[in-house]
Amino acid sequence: MSTSSKHSLAHHRRVDSLQNNGRLSRDGSRTRKRIITHNDAYLYALRVAYLAYLLQPRAKRTQHIPAPQVPIPRSSTSINDLMKDFTHVRDSKSTRFPHGFMAELEKRLTGVLMGKERRPEYNDAVVKRSFAAFFNAFSEPGFKKRMEKDRRMEDLVLIFFSNATKELQKGKAPGNDSWKLLVDRHLALFVRLVSLVLKDHDWVRDRPELGGRLATLESKLLSNDQDLSATSTRNGTSGGTTIELVVPLSYEVKDMPLVQVVGQIFGLRNGVMQSDINKYRAVWTEKAALQDLKTYQTHLNLNSKKTLRASDFDLDKAYDLWKKEEVQDISQMMLAVIQSNPELAKSTTNHLPQLNVQLSNGHGPESPSFEALRRTDSKEVSAYVIDQPVDMTSYQSGRDTPDSQCLDDDETFTFIPSDSRGFYRFVLAQALTHDLCDESTQSSDPGNDTPPIKLLLKQSTDLLNEISLRWRIPHVSRMILFLDVVREKFVDQEISLDTLDAAFNYVKEPSAEKGKESALLASIMQDRERWPLADTALNQQILSSLHMALLRDLFETLQHCYEQKPPSAGPLVYVLENHIYNDPSFAETSEKLDEYCDQLREGLKNKAYDMYREFLTKEVPNDQHEWEFIHVIDLGKAVFSLAQRIQKRYRKNPEIMGVNPLTALVETILPLYAQDAKGIVERVLILSKQKGEDIPVEDGFTLYGELVEIRRIHSEVLPNEPFAFHIEGLLADFVWRWIQMTETSTTDWVDQAVKQDKFSVRSEKGQIPTEDQRHSLSVIDIFSSFNQTIDRIVQLNWDDDLQYAKFMTALAKVVGAGVARYCDILDQRFTKEMDRLSPEQEAAKNQSTQEKWISMAKDAWSNKEKIEPFQFYPESFVKLNNIDFAAKQLDKLEHEVNVDACTTVIQKNAPPVIPRQKKATNYVFTIKIVEAEDLKACDVGGYSDPYVVLGDEYQKRLAKTRIIYRNLNPRWDETVDITTQGPLNIVATVWDWDAMGDHDCVGRASLKLDPSHFGDFLPREYWLDLDTQGRILLRVSMEGERDDIQFYFGKAFRTLKRTERDMTRKITDKLSAYINHCLSRRALRSLLSKGINLSNISNNLSSVSSYFNRIKASQTTQQPPSEAEITNALKSLAAYFDDNFAIMNQTLTNPSMIMVMTRLWKEVLSTVESLLVPPLSDKPSQQRQLSQQEMDIVFKWLQYLFDFFHAVDEETGEANGVPLDVLRSPKYFDVTSLNFFYFDSTESLIRTSERMASATAARQQTQRNRLSAPPALSSPAFGGAAGLIGLPTATRRSKSIMLSRNLGTMKKAKEEKWKDAQAEPNDDMILRILRMRPEAERYLKDRSRQKERLAAAAAAEMIVRQSLLAGGGRMMGNLPRR
Repeated sequence: MSTSSKHSLAHHRRVDSLQNNGRLSRDGSRTRKRIITHNDAYLYALRVAYLAYLLQPRAKRTQHIPAPQVPIPRSSTSINDLMKDFTHVRDSKSTRFPHGFMAELEKRLTGVLMGKERRPEYNDAVVKRSFAAFFNAFSEPGFKKRMEKDRRMEDLVLIFFSNATKELQKGKAPGNDSWKLLVDRHLALFVRLVSLVLKDHDWVRDRPELGGRLATLESKLLSNDQDLSATSTRNGTSGGTTIELVVPLSYEVKDMPLVQVVGQIFGLRNGVMQSDINKYRAVWTEKAALQDLKTYQTHLNLNSKKTLRASDFDLDKAYDLWKKEEVQDISQMMLAVIQSNPELAKSTTNHLPQLNVQLSNGHGPESPSFEALRRTDSKEVSAYVIDQPVDMTSYQSGRDTPDSQCLDDDETFTFIPSDSRGFYRFVLAQALTHDLCDESTQSSDPGNDTPPIKLLLKQSTDLLNEISLRWRIPHVSRMILFLDVVREKFVDQEISLDTLDAAFNYVKEPSAEKGKESALLASIMQDRERWPLADTALNQQILSSLHMALLRDLFETLQHCYEQKPPSAGPLVYVLENHIYNDPSFAETSEKLDEYCDQLREGLKNKAYDMYREFLTKEVPNDQHEWEFIHVIDLGKAVFSLAQRIQKRYRKNPEIMGVNPLTALVETILPLYAQDAKGIVERVLILSKQKGEDIPVEDGFTLYGELVEIRRIHSEVLPNEPFAFHIEGLLADFVWRWIQMTETSTTDWVDQAVKQDKFSVRSEKGQIPTEDQRHSLSVIDIFSSFNQTIDRIVQLNWDDDLQYAKFMTALAKVVGAGVARYCDILDQRFTKEMDRLSPEQEAAKNQSTQEKWISMAKDAWSNKEKIEPFQFYPESFVKLNNIDFAAKQLDKLEHEVNVDACTTVIQKNAPPVIPRQKKATNYVFTIKIVEAEDLKACDVGGYSDPYVVLGDEYQKRLAKTRIIYRNLNPRWDETVDITTQGPLNIVATVWDWDAMGDHDCVGRASLKLDPSHFGDFLPREYWLDLDTQGRILLRVSMEGERDDIQFYFGKAFRTLKRTERDMTRKITDKLSAYINHCLSRRALRSLLSKGINLSNISNNLSSVSSYFNRIKASQTTQQPPSEAEITNALKSLAAYFDDNFAIMNQTLTNPSMIMVMTRLWKEVLSTVESLLVPPLSDKPSQQRQLSQQEMDIVFKWLQYLFDFFHAVDEETGEANGVPLDVLRSPKYFDVTSLNFFYFDSTESLIRTSERMASATAARQQTQRNRLSAPPALSSPAFGGAAGLIGLPTATRRSKSIMLSRNLGTMKKAKEEKWKDAQAEPNDDMILRILRMRPEAERYLKDRSRQKERLAAAAAAEMIVRQSLLAGGGRMMGNLPRR
């Protein structure tokens, strides 16, 4: 079988068998190890150090032998000979230096003296000294003046030569001429500097002769120049040779570095060691060292127990590698001893290897082959040297091979102890103990910029290297023994954790050497199979012992982790992970580690409990009657601060040994805090209630914020464990109290804001205000308060959606109340400003009754037409701007609150619907006073100035409309809301306004508002007959007032828009009188009778026949008015509009201006409509139908005013007025549609009306068949039974509260209303035309009864359908929920 086969079969493991047998040392046949004493270890270390002194390379010194002096030749006999080239051409201009040269030369000389000259030859100190002497003479004013005049270059050279000679001759002996060569050199450098100045300024090109002579002079001066640093000129240019002499050994301790290190680490003086060396000097010789090596080699060959054997390694291959290297090392060490003392070679009879001559001469330490003997990290020079590996196995001493008796003797070796590992460990421990306490010696790594943790000093490292080399301690054993000593000191707490980490790093990266040997040592440390068994076993013991010690320290360290400044556990964890767990020799069961983790976790929880008890004792008083919210807050802050600090501290490494300090903390203290907080808060609330004291709301809010933050941490760390109590349920009362306080203060907020507001634009005086500056501060302050109120709840981050939605609902009610109050105050002030008397009216007010009658007669006789523009106050327009701005801010607030989401949450969590619910307690009736007709005339002119007052059965005024002047068929279109809890009787009284005396009563009518009649929540119209003459139309709708956020916002929006409409209407009312004046039948007659001179007619009233003849003549000769005349008839109206618009445009915002113009356009349409047809009724009208000519004029007026209100710029084509979609309203189309039917015959109109009625009935029937929304019915505008019972109308509830909750819903409802008006045409306009046809009286009554029947049928069907959808029972028993 081959050797390789044997080795492959011999790869058996001995570690397991040795561990199973309980022993990790060498064979039991070894001799018992004796106890190592301090003195024994000292003597063995001392002899090794002394041997290193004997084997060190011998020091040498050099000796100088001077050479005989040689005369120094000069290049010329004198300076005159050198300057002949210049003197021969003394007067030549080409040899003179140029103007300006002196200044440039001075700059260059200054640079030489200051060290700024770039050329290296000028940086010599002696050169600078010569130049300085010349510079002193050069700087004299007389010299400069003379040189500028003559400009001779030879004068400069001679002056420099003179000063340099004087300077260099100073201090020289009379016979010493060495300085003369320096004069030539320095003068040559000066000439070179002059040439450089000429070249730098391009003066050489004009003076080539001067440049050439300077170059010749420089070459002559340097012709015999010598190197002053040459060997021949050393020692003052005296020359000579040197020889080397070997310094003999002194055998004194002061010359033995390693011996001194032994004395330091063992604490002995030099005298003691000198005595010991002298005592054993005869024994501790090179010959004894050589004999130790030969004996060791013999034991190695015999596989003796004095050396390592195959049984000491896990693998035979490892032993073979070790033995091979050991044989080579012993051979080289033997040769090194012989080289240090060649006499030893003569005493042997065997042949020696050939020695290297250079090595014998002392050059051995530089040999790179010797580095193989250094298995160390130090960089010291070897004590012995060879130049190549040599086989010394055949070399023996003169005596015979030792027998077995002598091999077992402890005194086998002189320098190697019997227990080399034990002695080495002892010396290592002594050295480490000494070095760790030493502060004066340098570190073992002095070249590093950042000194590492000090382990072994350089002196100690050199000694240990020498000992390990002499005692044959393997490199692995050295490192493991070093770790064992470090372990012992760490367990005994003699060294720090940093020192332990540095020791491990020293072992893992031991070599600071370069090259192959460093890689070899690293590979041996990494290849555990090459380790001796003893080192493997000891390494396991070291790791196990350190592991236990580190875990103990880690446990103790983490017990302080909750303190303010705890010790860091990172270094401990780093050492465990990088040096213990990553080591393949470490073997620890996972069960033990889990057990340690459990103990660590339990210890952290106990510490967390102690920390919480400290917080509780510090922050919360013992007496319950002293408890306050601040104690819970402070306790929560302490807990939160601790948790936050721990979370931040362990953010990067949250777990330590599988234990999370934050989790252990939170799992312990958060449940404790939650329970204690609940108990303290409940107790504080109970005591507060017993005392009758209210806890400040802000305290409750602050407490909520702290508790929520604690709960957040609890949810993050303990996601599966619920918090101990519901914080929102416990503290919701504070929010309700805060909302109640806010509600109480809202009215005062609004009153104070209005009181302090001047209602002026916010621009600088004289500047045109921007759109954002046209509202005043009161509306800004009020909505700022609203936003702050809502933000205060939002900032709480209330974590209960249902409660939050209810809070927002309550705040919406508060906002709505504030908006209503603001609108009421502004409307009152606006009304007062608009109803003020003009100066003429003020004067008329103070007149007597007779004077008033006379004034009225004069106005009537003079036919006074001039109506001055109303003097609007800017404050009035600012109030209108404020209302518009408030609507926008409320819409923004509605979106920020997320009203729809709040409603969804409340509906989702609402209790199930009970079939029989209790009726709503509050109902909101919206009453619109639309119009009246056929009123009684109360004035002399046959007209009345009517207005309506609504009151209840207790004569309490509920509302009052504006005054419509000189009209028996007025239209108000004013709305009022009335809130009631049950049926209510209202009385509508129509009054005639009189400027003089009391107002006259035109008539009264009453109506009962019963919620049970409005269970379908659809609007109803009532024609109420007055008790005198005529009737009035009221449109009534009802909504159940409820606790709903959409309802409150809708109510606030509707209040704002209604106030805005009322203000706009009051503004347009001031202009409507002139609109009615200009667009009247009287204006038509005046335009058509423009050819008649009424003054001439009045002068000839005496002749009746003449009067009628003239009238007849004027009629026969009258021509239709031209286009210009028709347009000019409205010029005064346009000028009147322009005058008022100019006043408005200075203050109103653009949206408000468009709104006023839109309202005026509606007034124009109503006026034009009244010109063409009478109001809708079932009775014939006395109004005369216009002629074709008159109708053409009216429609031309309408087109003119359409273009006027649209206001298209002729240059740009851009519309600046009312948009087209607003101008083309449904009423505009109704008016323009009169062109198609106005002059049709009565029969044709009746047939058209019947077709439209049939189509409407069919459409209603189709809608009823679909079982969808209630059918849209025609308005029962004819009164009768339908008007009395108030049946549902076709009017959509576009202005209901729920459809007015924001600007978006209001706009959408308006668009749908216009769409429906255009999609479902009716025959109302035809019926209004038929009122002017007496022959259609019977058809009007029949059509009225038909509408009444359709409305009654639709109402009955709707009631039945709602009853079925509600689940049966009484049809009107319950009001449906919205």
